[in-house]
Amino acid sequence: MLLLRIVGLLTAIAIGSGILAYLVTRDRLYLRLAGRVAKYALIFVCVVLMLLAAERLIVL
Repeated sequence: MLLLRIVGLLTAIAIGSGILAYLVTRDRLYLRLAGRVAKYALIFVCVVLMLLAAERLIVL
């Protein structure tokens, strides 16, 4: 769970800085970067949660 917290914090920082950079420069590259970071972070969280669920099912 510590890994999820670290990834969540780094993701929030990356998305926030991407949005802030977009607001300063008006370059859509930063919005695409923030979107990509969010997408891959969501995929990572889903994989970790599926592994935790599979672990519980195997133990039962």
